Amino acid sequence: MCTAWLIGMGGTTAIDTLASASFTGGKSKHDLGIILQRAFVVLSLFYVPVAILWLFAGPVFRALGQEEFIARDGARFLQVLLPGGLGYVYFECLKKYLQAQGIMRPGTYVLLITSPVNAGLNFLFIYTFEMGLLGAPLATGISYWLSFFLLLIYTRYVSGWECWGGWSKKCLENIGTFARIAALGVVHVGTEWWAFEIVAIAAGNLGSLSLAAQSCIMTADQVLNTIPFGLGVSASARVGNLLGARNPTGAKRAANTAALLSMFLGTLVLAVLMGTRNVFGRIFNDDDSVVRLTAEVLPYVALFQIADGLNGSCGGSLRGMGRQHVGAAVNLVSYYCGALPLGIWLAFNGWGLAGLWVGQCIALYLVGFAEWAIVAFSDWNKQVENAFKRMDHGTEAEVGGV
Repeated sequence: MCTAWLIGMGGTTAIDTLASASFTGGKSKHDLGIILQRAFVVLSLFYVPVAILWLFAGPVFRALGQEEFIARDGARFLQVLLPGGLGYVYFECLKKYLQAQGIMRPGTYVLLITSPVNAGLNFLFIYTFEMGLLGAPLATGISYWLSFFLLLIYTRYVSGWECWGGWSKKCLENIGTFARIAALGVVHVGTEWWAFEIVAIAAGNLGSLSLAAQSCIMTADQVLNTIPFGLGVSASARVGNLLGARNPTGAKRAANTAALLSMFLGTLVLAVLMGTRNVFGRIFNDDDSVVRLTAEVLPYVALFQIADGLNGSCGGSLRGMGRQHVGAAVNLVSYYCGALPLGIWLAFNGWGLAGLWVGQCIALYLVGFAEWAIVAFSDWNKQVENAFKRMDHGTEAEVGGV
């Protein structure tokens, strides 16, 4: 989650920034094809250190104090998954390329096909072919590559191909701008993910009961996070398109609409979680003590749904503006300079698991409202200028002769 998947989710935000504005403001529709090719090149290079880490994960796990069977089997799992991780990155690149054109549905269609295929392949490899643990990464890797090729088929024969324009050496020019935005996107997304992983590690040190309740809560939160994440995807594409169309008023309206919608949806999720908190844990665990602890902690999780919505929607708007560095800075300060240390201190000084989530709740409200303020008070005319400056140094100027 914190290595290859970050490249797929964070690194591809550079496509959100550059491709969405180029689609409406570039001199050629083939600008998007050049950006997609550049993404394949840059993110493949980003994947190299991940590949090295996964190949030698065993010694890393041992250095982190993991038991021998975890270090051994975890390393083998990652080594088998290694080719599939690159398929996931390419799938995300192609999906962002389509989203920049306003083509949002194909990624969902593909996943509706490959998700049951993945389940079937897991059963086949793990049980029928008796591959055990290693059957899972093999099945998952095949599913990621299948997702990429199915999306490629859709792009080629249904919609999106007109912006491709064929392979060009121009994708190797001005790589620095793309790489910088992609790296900042990795940090922007990663600073939040890493914080939640730190919480998971801390929960494990509180005992098996806290770890079980943490697993219930984290699984639910990851599912619920798809709501603000989806809003962020639409906000980044829409804001970028409108900046490229030289429509600062429309971009501002789109960003504020996404923020307000995220708060409304966050309120609905909050109400559902609070209304079901006493039985919510039974979705994942039948142990009464786990269900009770989940019920005690869930109000804090419910409370930050509004802030999490703002984080997702406003983070998407910042990506559309090419301001991943702002989101990364806000995350770093909010999580690591205050809320996360406070949550850990509370957890080990009488609050237990609830203390960890109090810290996360504080962090998300700091991040959410800080990003909302930044987006709301942005100089949108300047953001239009910045969008075209990126094109002048990247896609627009270089494709002018196509």
